[in-house]
Amino acid sequence: MWVQVKSAPNLILAEMWKEFFEGEGIPARILPDAGKDAKGFSVLVSQEKLHVVEEVLRKL
Repeated sequence: MWVQVKSAPNLILAEMWKEFFEGEGIPARILPDAGKDAKGFSVLVSQEKLHVVEEVLRKL
């Protein structure tokens, strides 16, 4: 199962977060927000890696 860890207002920032997580060895996905007026993107990681993401983000 994939869970949202970050929200980005545009694709460039979403890709930045995805590359950051993947650089830390955490597989990530980007999905556009739902809805006809939605313009943002969600960055998702595997629920199994959520604790690793929390640790990495805490060190930022």
